[in-house]
Amino acid sequence: MVVYLGLGSNLGDREANLRNTASSLANCGLTVLRSASLYWTEPRDVTDQPWFLNTVLEADTMLPPQELLRICLEVERRAGRIRDAARGPRVIDIDILLYDAQVIRTPELSVPHPRYADRRFVLAPLAELIPEFRDPVRKLTIQELLARCPDSGVVRPFGPPLL
Repeated sequence: MVVYLGLGSNLGDREANLRNTASSLANCGLTVLRSASLYWTEPRDVTDQPWFLNTVLEADTMLPPQELLRICLEVERRAGRIRDAARGPRVIDIDILLYDAQVIRTPELSVPHPRYADRRFVLAPLAELIPEFRDPVRKLTIQELLARCPDSGVVRPFGPPLL
């Protein structure tokens, strides 16, 4: 299965955090195929915190969705992620954006990610990788979702892809 993971960091060496996370995921049952460019983004919701560096990874995996979630949470924990404040600063954040074209709704996991279509910092890098992919719930392409995105936050290109 091809999966798309959103990565974000706003503490410490953000770029190193993203690179280390991609490497950690590659050692846990994922084959990382490619990465979008890096984007410098202003924080949303809780704005009194450092700006983020964001990207999206495309990976291939045979892991079931729940196991992928468990691994993502473990990689976050090992990187020093502390879940003390919702939407607060973090060393690393990993979101499962898409799991192939599947729709998954469990108490622990919702895919496509329930808020990704409202987040320019997710859609911009995702549109680099799969602009014509049609969201299985909204029935719009990633490029169409980006064009309609209500998020007016700053999302600036920062650097080349991780891979």
